Amino acid sequence: MKLSIGPIQYFWDRQRVLDFYERVAESAAEIVYLGEVICSKRRLVSPEDWLVIGNDLKQSGKEVILSSLTLLEAASELGALKKLCRNEGFMVEANDVAAIQLLSAAGKDFVTGPSVNIYNDHTLRLLARKGLKRWVLPVELGLETLKDLQAHRPAGVETEVFALGRLPLSYSARCYTARSHNLPKDDCQFKCLDYPDGRLLKTQEDQDFLVLNGIQTQSALTHQALDQLSELNALEVDVLRISPQSRHALRTIEIFDAARNGADLGPLREELVSLLPLGACNGYLVNQAGMDDGDSKVA
Repeated sequence: MKLSIGPIQYFWDRQRVLDFYERVAESAAEIVYLGEVICSKRRLVSPEDWLVIGNDLKQSGKEVILSSLTLLEAASELGALKKLCRNEGFMVEANDVAAIQLLSAAGKDFVTGPSVNIYNDHTLRLLARKGLKRWVLPVELGLETLKDLQAHRPAGVETEVFALGRLPLSYSARCYTARSHNLPKDDCQFKCLDYPDGRLLKTQEDQDFLVLNGIQTQSALTHQALDQLSELNALEVDVLRISPQSRHALRTIEIFDAARNGADLGPLREELVSLLPLGACNGYLVNQAGMDDGDSKVA
């Protein structure tokens, strides 16, 4: 079972991004996803920069995947997507159907991210015929569905599971971070830079509920699949994805690396939960409410 580092979901300053990937090069993760997946206005790291970072990581022995924007809203974004899909150096993670269409038409292999709705084996087979080489289980699906999909998975297609990170729940044409500052989207003043892990939203009862990340809404709790490691291994999952946070990201990779190599899960889980900003959840995986932190019931 391999470890991957998903694309950075948040808006970090340029130096923080460069420093992060310098450390990633020395990490135990075998696969690294690069690129802006949330908002095309986040340009502190350019497409050319991502290629340079990717080549450096490739030299360090990493498999590098370039990730596409999840929600396209303008002709300029479509143009950037076409350029991304034309790149000859790296496979692309398609985060919407437009990217799938472009890559398939060009005869290129691709990965699908968690925002692509693969809910049944028919979809999996259809995309495999179009060039799918790895798919990421949508975060709202659980182990029971995964078990069924694995039983019918086409040959040559790898399965990746979102194993750590705040759950990406929805995307909107509106920017909720800007709106929370009474700013229009077109004049957001790049407020996302003030929230390197997103802006926390509480209920009227003062319960931590959601996180605003530009046009994306995330869970407040951090999803973790460390508890389900044995089930995921039994289901022949190929890759576990770690979605980077601004703090402790490299240590969480070390924890999952130790777990996949047979270390005692008890102390590892205790440390992992202590590193999460507001606590853990894994309910979707085990057929419970998403914000629950439950036990697996898959045989």
